[in-house]
Amino acid sequence: MFYIPNLPYAFYLAIRAKHTAFFSAANPCIKSSGNGTESKFTTTYLIPEKFRPKTILVTKNTPFEVVISKIKKHQITYPLIAKPDIGFRGLLVQKINSQTALKTYLETYPIAILIQEFLEYTNECGIFYHRKPNKEKGCISSITLKRFLNVVGDGNSSVKELILADNRAKRYLDLFQKIHQEKLDKTPKKGEKITLTAIGNHSKGTQFINGNHLISKKLEQTFNALSASIPGWYYGRVDVKYNDFSALENGTDFKILEINGILSEPTHMYDAENYTYLKALKTIRTHWKALFEIAVTNHTTYQVPYKSPTLFIKEMLALRAYTKKMKKLSKTN
Repeated sequence: MFYIPNLPYAFYLAIRAKHTAFFSAANPCIKSSGNGTESKFTTTYLIPEKFRPKTILVTKNTPFEVVISKIKKHQITYPLIAKPDIGFRGLLVQKINSQTALKTYLETYPIAILIQEFLEYTNECGIFYHRKPNKEKGCISSITLKRFLNVVGDGNSSVKELILADNRAKRYLDLFQKIHQEKLDKTPKKGEKITLTAIGNHSKGTQFINGNHLISKKLEQTFNALSASIPGWYYGRVDVKYNDFSALENGTDFKILEINGILSEPTHMYDAENYTYLKALKTIRTHWKALFEIAVTNHTTYQVPYKSPTLFIKEMLALRAYTKKMKKLSKTN
C-alpha cells in the first residue's frame, strides 16, 4: 500500500524519460544501479577502506579450511556477521559466535556468503543520500535511527518471560528461541539490559525511528565527500554503525555496513509513531523524482545507457527465484 498508489507517477516518469527502465542509469558503478541482484561484496569494496568493515566472500563449496584461512588473514574475530552475498531485509543474516557455528551455517546455506567483522559500535542508522551527477553537492533526504529490541530484567522473570511480557518482543519469539536458546531460562538481574538482536532489520525486531531532525549541512558535507570518493554512486541508502553522532556528522568515526542503490527506501517513513501514511506516499514520490533526474542526467549528459527492460525483468525474475530459495532454506532450518 506504500507503492500501489504511486504507480501512476512511476509511469509518468517513464513516459518523460522515454524508457521504462530509466532508473537503471542512476548508479553506473553498481550492477543495474542496485536493483537487488548486485553482489554485496562488490559494492562493499566501493567503500573507502577507512569506512569499510573487514569483509571476505565465501563462494559455494569453498573448503572450510580455506574459509578459516581467509578469516585469519583478514584478522576477523568472533563474533562475526554472516549474510548472503545477494540478499535484503535481513534474510539469513546471523551473528556467529564460534567456528563450529560458522561451519554449521555454511553447510546449512550452500550459497555465496559474506563474512564481515562484527562492529562493536553502539548505534546504527540508515542515511539516504542523492546527488545529481553534474553537481558537487547533494542532499540527505532521510535518516532512520535503529532501536534494537531489548528487555530489562526485573530480578524474578526469565528472559523468555520478559520477551512474552513485551508487546513487540513476543512477536519475534520464534526467532529469539533460535538465537538465544541458551539464555531463555536464565533470570537477569534487576535492571540488567538484554539486547535481543544485533541486526538492524525490521525482520529481526529492530524498530525504525524517524531521525530527520539530525540532517545538517555538516553531515551533507561528509556525504558529499563520500559520494565523490565512490565514482558512479549518486542515489541510495547507506547503513552506518557509529558511537557518537557528532563523530559521524564530522566524518571521523563510523563504519558503513553496506551501500544500497535504486531499491533503497527512505525507511524513516516506517516510523508509525512519528510519520503519517500520506506523508510516506509523498516521500516516495519525492525520491522517485530525484531518481528520475539523476538517471536522465547520466543518460543524456554522460551517455550512461539504460538497461534493456527485457534484461532488467529477467534479472528481477531470477532474483525472485533466488529469494524463494533462500526463504525455503530459512524455513527448513
